[in-house]
Amino acid sequence: MRRSSSGRAGGAERVTAQQVAAAAGVSISAVSRTFTKDASVSPRMRARVLAAAEALGYRPNQLARSLMTGRTELVGLVSSHFANPAFMDVFDLFTRELQRRGLRPLIANLSEDGGADSALDMMLQYNVDAVLIATSAPPEGFADSCARAGLPVVHVFGRAGAAVPVVTVDNVAGGRLVAGAMLARGLRQLAFLGGAETDSSSIDRAAGFAQGLAAAGLRPLAVDFAGDYSHEHGRRGMHALLDRLRPQAVFCGDDILALGALDACRERGLAVPGEIGIVGFDDMPLAAWPGYRLTTVRQPMAEMVRHAIDQIAARLADSDHPIQGRLFDIALVERDSL
Repeated sequence: MRRSSSGRAGGAERVTAQQVAAAAGVSISAVSRTFTKDASVSPRMRARVLAAAEALGYRPNQLARSLMTGRTELVGLVSSHFANPAFMDVFDLFTRELQRRGLRPLIANLSEDGGADSALDMMLQYNVDAVLIATSAPPEGFADSCARAGLPVVHVFGRAGAAVPVVTVDNVAGGRLVAGAMLARGLRQLAFLGGAETDSSSIDRAAGFAQGLAAAGLRPLAVDFAGDYSHEHGRRGMHALLDRLRPQAVFCGDDILALGALDACRERGLAVPGEIGIVGFDDMPLAAWPGYRLTTVRQPMAEMVRHAIDQIAARLADSDHPIQGRLFDIALVERDSL
């Protein structure tokens, strides 16, 4: 396929706003206003411009428009959970909800060494309009650095009480909820398996679990951390736990860990839930698959994502809008693993 020096297929040149203006018999500024959200333009003129644009195959140049408006419509979406299948569904929600509002995600990975610095540099270099942090374990000070740079920030899955607005659930209450469900079944020899030791959600879920057991005069047999949220970490972490102990049930810090732990039990010939119970956290779609039927704690991912993006969109529409964090409710979803 032949390409012109402009890089467009077949030698076709990009249609310009000046050509649309000439075809519609209007000024270039009228074309610009027509394609600028909330700009003042009469219905008659808008119709003329859109008809000319359609006939010529014109698409507005977003980069050029950003130079005039000072807005890129880019929202930084930063996370460290790209290896976790549960978060692929979350990222799908983020990107679809942003695009539905005319915004575009600029994705950055915090997992690598120096990821926080390079992610912030990227946000500033591309002049993003706002930042969504989608991880419970961002590098220390990252959210504050974004805020100090003048970027509106929402931290999804963070810890309530942080310096920037947080959209999350009460992870401590979630831990207590699981402890209560296990105790109600007469189980007493119980353990916790979390992700990273520095992850606030794992820490808080473990703390709530211990509080729930303490109310019944018990302590966890073990509080272990697998190092990351992945199936393999859950599988290996469960094997390491079973090498030392034989709990009646294990509360895992998220669903993907729980599925790895459940598979480790199968590898050892342990019946779930007949000989050992497994509970997760999140209620990712995979948890309901017939091969797992995982009992878990549901956090309303879709509602959390929508609230965070609603707040960002409202702030971009009105610079005086105060971004509101929110604590969402959780619920135990009972299936077949406990």
